[in-house]
Parts: sequence; structure tokens; C-alpha cells
Amino acid sequence: MTSVLLIYPFFIPHRDRSVFRFPPLGVSYIAASLQKAGHDVHLMDCTFLDKKDALEKALAVKADVVGIYCMVTMLDECFWFAEHLRDQSQLLVAGGPLPTCDPEPFLEYFDVVVRGEGEQTMQELLRAHEEASELNAVAGIVYRKDTNMIFTPQREYTKELDRIPFPARELLPNESYIRYGKEKYGYSITTVMSTRGCPYRCEFCSNVVFGGSYRERSPENVVDEVEAVLALGYDRISFADDVFTMKKERVVRVCQEIQRRGLNFNWECLGRVDALDYPTALAMKEAGCTRIFFGIESGNKQILELMNKKITKEKARQGVIAAHQAGLQVGAFFILCYPGDTDDTVLETLHFTTTLPLDYLGLSMPYPLPGTELYKRTKDRITRDWHPDDSRLGSHVLIFDADFSETKMWFGIMKGHAQFKIKKRMGKLAPLLLNPFEKSTDAIFRLLR
Repeated sequence: MTSVLLIYPFFIPHRDRSVFRFPPLGVSYIAASLQKAGHDVHLMDCTFLDKKDALEKALAVKADVVGIYCMVTMLDECFWFAEHLRDQSQLLVAGGPLPTCDPEPFLEYFDVVVRGEGEQTMQELLRAHEEASELNAVAGIVYRKDTNMIFTPQREYTKELDRIPFPARELLPNESYIRYGKEKYGYSITTVMSTRGCPYRCEFCSNVVFGGSYRERSPENVVDEVEAVLALGYDRISFADDVFTMKKERVVRVCQEIQRRGLNFNWECLGRVDALDYPTALAMKEAGCTRIFFGIESGNKQILELMNKKITKEKARQGVIAAHQAGLQVGAFFILCYPGDTDDTVLETLHFTTTLPLDYLGLSMPYPLPGTELYKRTKDRITRDWHPDDSRLGSHVLIFDADFSETKMWFGIMKGHAQFKIKKRMGKLAPLLLNPFEKSTDAIFRLLR
């Protein structure tokens, strides 16, 4: 059988301020599927490696086929690996969000691009490679023939997720993730994905791999994987679903299955504010959930509509309060200075954050990801590629000609975080400092260009 090397080319950026470190589930799922098909599979997660060591390890494998995952933040590293592994590889394959939505640049470095979900596609691609047969029978790929780009038919999404093997976690650097987690948070944590896809169409959100699909695993299958993960030595689980709370009845069934097995562990998830009520949040809390994150994104009605969020400020408040009252820690994400925002709407969003019972606040500037409607709306204004080391202050980088300067965006982000900290640390006395701080910094924000 074929020797395969799968690479997740993430190297921690020099100025990276994020403390979140999770293993790559996508390539781990593909590794497991290829193992089941009988292939000799190696997986290299570069998170805890430097580039020199990573390349030496990759070359030492001498794999027949190399598959490299890519998203916008990994483009340079993806091409770098492809250039260095070209001569010793029979077949170079690119996959992930960016190759899925923009395959043409990758065909300068790779033989084939896999679009969308990759488990079945990679199995069929390797079979075609072994048999030296035509690639046009493999759905879900792009390749060059002579000077032409050949797009094969789109592959249908896998419907029965329970049949997909669990991610090949034994190939991941689990000890490094466990050690990192305990040093940074005081506990180790890893991810499990219990559903795939999201049926919503937020303008800024890239869901090109799973598209607009939404598919579920059975609660029993999900908790089977949870047990396997806990056996590796992890303390907590982060459910990596786009929207774990999509269906309240299913959430409750997962919680009941956790309790039925007598599992005692803490977990967290992502949810929508309009897909959570108090009874569901309470069931989650009783099953070990400690924290939920919501993507609220704006505190202004018109901007929410522009983003196509399909939520209201009142729904956002209700969802946050339901989770808070159930005893969950609540995090929320907002995008400041979105195309269409004004000084008034940005300040309205920042004020809205101070009215919510939040335990974590995430603020970012807008980023037009390829494959999104926001990208289509702003592509003529994009001025540079994303690179975290370009930023003076952190991992956020303004890449398009916006109505707000990057300095003004950063001021808004820092102002929002300062207001959040004042509220959290001063408790009932917070208004004495928060109100004058908010008014004075509102005025400064308006003066900035």
C-alpha cells in the first residue's frame, strides 16, 4: 500500500497572542480513513516544531504521497513544504479551506487539489494513483491536464457520520498539547466535532469545506469518542462544531448520554444565541459544560442584518442571560469596524458588550476570507496578504482599504477590552469608573481617522 504523509503546516507566529492550541481534526480524520483503507500513514502537526526540524522530519518519511492542509494563515508554509518535498514525492495534494475555494494558485505547486471533505476523496485518489488510472473518475478534485484545469464533479457530503473512523489521535503530539494546556490554563483540553456544517450564511464566515450542510453524529457515537479522548490523558473537551446547540433536543440527548455513562469531565462549546434556552443550558451545566461561546458580532440592528446573522440584539441578550443564569461561563465574539459600520454603530456595539454578563470578550477587526460574501464585497479593496507578523500589536491585520484606519480599529479593540476589565474587576462600583471612561474614549474614537 501507499506511504502517505499528511502535514498541518501551522507554526506559532512570532507575535501570536492567542493562547488557544488545538490539534488538527481535519487531517486526523483523513489519516484515520486512509489507515482503515490499509495505507501506511504519517501525520505531522507542526504546532510545536520549528521549520527546520519539521522539514527534516518530513523528508525523512520519504512518503509516496504528501497531502498538505491549507488555510489563509498557512499559505506561505504550505507552498514552502510543497517546494521542498516536490522532488521526492510521487503525488502532492493540497486540501483545506483555501484550496477548496481557490484551487488555481495551488496547481503551480501541487498535482491535485481536494475540494471539500477529504476522507472518501483521498481514498479514491490514492487508489487511482496506485492503479495509474485517470483522475477524472475521482469526484471532488481539481488537477491540470496539459494546460487545462480539470474540475471533477463535486462530491456529495457524507451523510452517515457515524461510519467515519474517529480521528487518528495516536499520530498527534498529544503529550505536547497536554503539557501546553496545563502550563497555560491549568488543565489539558482537546477538540471533538459532533456535527459537521452550519446551515446559516453569515456574510463573513467561511464554511467552504462543509458548505451549507448540517449533519449530526449520534449521541452514542460522540460520547464513544469522548471516552477515547479522555483515555489519552486529556482533562477537558472543546466541542468544535460550528454550532453545537443547533438542535436543543440533540444537545440534551448528548448530555444524557454523558451522564448515563457516569463520565465526569468539563467541556465547552460554540452556540448561537437563538439556539439556547435556560432548560437546555441547565442540562448542559449538569452534564459538565462549563463555558459556551457565542458569535454575536455586532450590537447594531442594521449591521447584524448586513452580516446576515439572522439574530437580534434582544435574542443575543436572552441567549447570554440564559447561559449565565444556568451557571455557565459565557464568552462572546464581536467584529468591530465592519464594512458598513459608522462611528455610532461601533460605539453602540462596544456599549452593548458592557451590558451583557460576559466572562470572556473577543474583539477583532473584519477579515474578508476567500469564499465568503464579505470577500466578494471587498475584494477590489484588498491591499495585502494576511500575515500576523505585519501587525504591531497582535495577530489582527487590516488587509483591505477600509473606512476605518488600522490604528482606529486597534483603539476600538483596546477600548472594548478595557471597558470589559473595568466592569469585571470593580463589580458594583464599575459604573463610577466605567461611565466617564466610556464617554471620554468615545470622544477619542470619533476623533481618530
